[in-house]
Amino acid sequence: MFLAISLFSVANQMDEAVRQAFLHRPHKVDQASGFIRMEVANPTDNANEFWPMTWWASQDAFTAWYHSHAYHESHQGIPKGLKLDPKRTLVMHFDVVAQ
Repeated sequence: MFLAISLFSVANQMDEAVRQAFLHRPHKVDQASGFIRMEVANPTDNANEFWPMTWWASQDAFTAWYHSHAYHESHQGIPKGLKLDPKRTLVMHFDVVAQ
C-alpha cells in the first residue's frame, strides 16, 4: 500500500472556505484505479493548516491519478483567491509497512 500526504497552510484566512471545499469535494479521486481512501486532517492548534492524505494500492496507481485529467478537474473546487504559505507546503510519499 502507498500513502501520499500533502501539507499546506492557508496564508490569507480562507481556512473555512478550504474546509468547505474539502467537505463538498467532487469525489473524482474515488473512481481512480487503485484508490483506497482519502482523509483530510486539520490540526486543532492550527486552523490554517491542512493535511490531505490518500491511500493507494500502489505508487503506480497514485502516479497515474496524479498525471490524469481527472486530477486537475478535482482541483477546480479550490476557493478563488486562496493563497498558501510557501514555507508550509510539503508533499510526502510513504510505503505503508503495517496497518
